[in-house]
Amino acid sequence: MNGSSFMLEGIRVKYLFLIATSLTFATPAFAQEADDSSPIVLCCFPGGAQSDITVVASGTAQPVNQTGQSISVIGANEIALVQGPDLTRVLERLPGVSLARSGPLGSQTSLFVRGANSQQLVATLDGIRLADVAAPSGGFDLGTLMTGAIDKIELLRGSNSVVWGSDAIGGVLALTSAQIDGVRAGVEYGANDTLTADATLGTSGQGYGLTVSGGHVRSDGISAYAPGTEADGFRQWHGALRGYASLADNLSLVAAARYADSRVDFDGFPPPSFSFADTPELQTTRQGSGRLGLDYATSSLSLKLGLAYSDTRRDYFDDAASTAPNFATSGRSWRADFSGRADLTDTVTLNFGADSEWTRFSTSFDPENDARLSSAHLLLGYHDGGLHLSGGVRVDDHDRFGTHWTFGANGSYELAENLRLRASYGEGFKAPTLYQLYGFGGNVSLRPETSKAYEAGLEYGDRSGRHHLAITLFRRDSRNLIDYVSPVGYFNTGRTRAEGVEVEGGWALTDQLRARTAYSHLKATDRVSGNDLPRRPRDLLIAGLDWETPLAGLKLGTDLRLAGDSFDDRGNFTRLGGYGLLTLRASLPLGDTFELYGRVENVTDTQYQTVAGYGTYGRSAFVGVRAKW
Repeated sequence: MNGSSFMLEGIRVKYLFLIATSLTFATPAFAQEADDSSPIVLCCFPGGAQSDITVVASGTAQPVNQTGQSISVIGANEIALVQGPDLTRVLERLPGVSLARSGPLGSQTSLFVRGANSQQLVATLDGIRLADVAAPSGGFDLGTLMTGAIDKIELLRGSNSVVWGSDAIGGVLALTSAQIDGVRAGVEYGANDTLTADATLGTSGQGYGLTVSGGHVRSDGISAYAPGTEADGFRQWHGALRGYASLADNLSLVAAARYADSRVDFDGFPPPSFSFADTPELQTTRQGSGRLGLDYATSSLSLKLGLAYSDTRRDYFDDAASTAPNFATSGRSWRADFSGRADLTDTVTLNFGADSEWTRFSTSFDPENDARLSSAHLLLGYHDGGLHLSGGVRVDDHDRFGTHWTFGANGSYELAENLRLRASYGEGFKAPTLYQLYGFGGNVSLRPETSKAYEAGLEYGDRSGRHHLAITLFRRDSRNLIDYVSPVGYFNTGRTRAEGVEVEGGWALTDQLRARTAYSHLKATDRVSGNDLPRRPRDLLIAGLDWETPLAGLKLGTDLRLAGDSFDDRGNFTRLGGYGLLTLRASLPLGDTFELYGRVENVTDTQYQTVAGYGTYGRSAFVGVRAKW
C-alpha cells in the first residue's frame, strides 16, 4: 500500500469508528392528535385530551386499555412539568428505558428499550419515520431532537413489526407535535450559558388548522472528554409545521414537516483516548422531513394515504474552525404508505396497510447505493366488553434478502373494574442497513435481524388516571444480529436475550399531591459469550412527587433516578458505576398568561458516566418563563 492509500484508509477507519460508536451509539453486544394544552392538573398530570389514546399498538387510534402490549403515554402537561429542551429527561421517567450520551446536550444519544440496541427502535414524529439511513446500523440520534413543540409521547415496549415493519424489535416511539389555536412561547436560561427559546403559533377554523413552531437552543456545554477542561458547545435551530384542510365530507388533506440544523463539538479520536487539540472537532447535522397525505374517516371506516420524505446529512470536521469537512454522509428515504381500519361487525375490527420505502445513501468514501422494502399487513381484532384480542401477520419484500413473514398477537381481559390482565407475543425484524450491504465490509447476502418477544402483566387503572399500577414480566430473544467481523466485514453472527420485570405506578394522594414510581430489573445478555450487553443497567428506579401548594398556585416537584452498575464494553472489562440523580422543580403562574419556572438538576453534584470516558453534567440550575395566549 502506498503512502497516500495508507493515509486515505486511516482517515476512513477513523470516521467509520466515530460513526459506528457515536452516531448509532449502541454497539451490538454480541459475539463478535388533539390540542393537549390544557392547564396542568396534578391529580392526573399526564393529562390532556388524548393521554389515554395510542396509535403504536395497531397503527390507528385506540384506547390504551384495549391492547395487551406495554404502552406508556405522556401528555403535554407532564412534558411541561419536567421542563427544559432535553427530551431524554422525559423519556427516562418510563420503565424499561435506559439512555447513553457521549457528552453534553446535543451529543449522540441512544435509547435502549428493554435492553434492545438503540437502532432496533422505530421512532416517528407526526407519522414520519426518523432514522439516519446512512448510519452503519441505522436508527435515530435522539441528541438532535428537542422537546420544542412536542405535545405527546407514546412508547411501546416490545417487538411489534407486524404493524411497524423493520426496526421494531425493541419497540416503537411515536411523537406528536402540538396542534393549537393561539400562541405559546417560552425562554429558558441556565447553567453552562444554556439558552432555549421556542414559539408555537396556531390557527384553526371551519375545516382547517395550521400550527407553525420554531426554536433555538445554544449551550457552551461541558467537555465531551470527561477529564477535559474546554467546553464543547451545542447549537440548534429547528422549525416545524402541522396542518389539515377539509376537502369534502370525511376527507381531509394533512401535512407535516420538520427541519433542524445542529452543530456540536466533540473531543478527538478515538474515545476514550482523546486527542488534546486546542480546538475541538465538530459535527454538523441537517435533518429535513415531511409528509403529505389524505385522511378519510367515517364511523366504521378510516383510511390514510401518504407520501413521506426524510433526509439526513452529516459533516465531520477535524477542526471546528475548518470550512470543509473531512468526512460526510448523506441518507435519504421516500416512503409511500396506505393504512386503514374497518369495523366489520360490532365486535370485530380489521386493521390493514401497505407501504413501500426507497432508501439511498452515500459517504465521502462510499458511492451512492439504494434499496427497496415493500410490505403489507393485516391485524384482526375482537372487542367485546372487557375482552380485547388482536392478531396479525405481515409480509415484507426486500430487493436484497427477499421475503420475510412476521406474526404477532395480544390480548387484554378486565378481571374487575379498572383491573385487567394482559399478554402479548410479538415478532420483530430489522432489515440490513445500506451501509451493512454496500459500505466498508458490506455484505449483500445479509439476512434480517429477528426477534421473538413475550410478556404478561396485570394493570390497575391507567397512567393518565388518579391511580395506576402495572406489573409486567417480559422476555425477548433476538437472532441473526449483524456484527462487523474484523477484518472481513458484516455477518449475521449475534444472539441475545433480554428478560426481566417492570413496575410502574402513580397515585393521587390528594387533589394537590401525586406520587409516581417506575422500577425495571433487566438481564440482557449475549447468548454466545454469556456477557451482559453494554450500557444496560440491570436495575433502574425512578420516583417523584408533585405538589400544588396552597400558595397562589405554586407547584413543587422532585424527581429521583437511581441506576445500577453496568458495563461499557461487550467484553465486560470496563464497568460503569451506579449513580443517583435528584432534580428539584418549581413553577408559579403569573396571571392567566405567564408562568415562571425553574429547576436544579443533579442537586447532589454526583459524578457519573453513561459511556466510559464521556463527561456528564454536575449540579445545574435553570430558570424560564412561558406564556400562552
